[in-house]
Amino acid sequence: MRRQPPRSTVGCDVTQTLDFDATSRKVEGSYRLHYHEAGAGPALVLLHGSGPGVSGWSNFKGNLPVFAGQFRTVVPDMPGFGRSEPVELDRAYPKVAADSVRFLLDELGIERAHVLGNSMGGYVAAELALAHPDRVDRLVMMGPGGLAVNIFSPDPSEGARRLTEFMMNPSREGMVAWVDCMVANKKVVDDELIDERLANATRPGAIDSAMAIFMSLAQHPDDSPLWARAERIKHPTLVTWGRDDRMLPFEGAVFAFRRLPNAELHVFSRCGHWAQVERKEEFERVVAEFLTRPAQDRPARG
Repeated sequence: MRRQPPRSTVGCDVTQTLDFDATSRKVEGSYRLHYHEAGAGPALVLLHGSGPGVSGWSNFKGNLPVFAGQFRTVVPDMPGFGRSEPVELDRAYPKVAADSVRFLLDELGIERAHVLGNSMGGYVAAELALAHPDRVDRLVMMGPGGLAVNIFSPDPSEGARRLTEFMMNPSREGMVAWVDCMVANKKVVDDELIDERLANATRPGAIDSAMAIFMSLAQHPDDSPLWARAERIKHPTLVTWGRDDRMLPFEGAVFAFRRLPNAELHVFSRCGHWAQVERKEEFERVVAEFLTRPAQDRPARG
């Protein structure tokens, strides 16, 4: 593995705001990736979802200073999102993105990391754990894609329909409608968030890249879906879900929890798809407690 010199933010005073430029990094090779890094300690990788205008920073900028107080926290833009370059999709996107995370770990000299994934980021985290189990320590799945089979809610979900509507006809009104489905408490959404997401989602090539990513799931179907392979993920896993999630409905949490052999489940009430925003302090506390708990004290299943 390639070893990187220490970054200026390693060991930083996290009482100070960690801004975009201070934590921004790039790496090139098999993938051309942009990422943020701060903090010291065990490595923690935060993987964003796939909504319009998403990036590692937009998903986790509020959580980065807190996690950097305990972990070497790495927040990549996955291929085709944020400032990372798109790649040829010869497989379903989550497998390609999982390989890009493996590449980034190699480049940063990180042998093993905790991995937290939100929505499609949870799908990617699961594929990384399946393909490279020795590179993953503990997993946190935030309303993960691919692990749920919903039997009580419409398919596609309201959030998925709003996402498709925006992709087919991008507009500020469409972005507002989609973001509305991500949260239970509209007070956490402001014009700045909408404008940032809209600008990112409508930059040249962004819509085409996103469409290719979603189409790859249909063009390269797995012989068995992720949920059918989930029993092979033996890593200690925390599944978190918002009870009022309109993107990936809550019953998927129970299904995912039952499929993962070494999982715990935490449900946030009064919370939609963005627990890291809506229930920020509680989310950070629950995740940090899980990741730092001594291994012998963690209940095992299976």
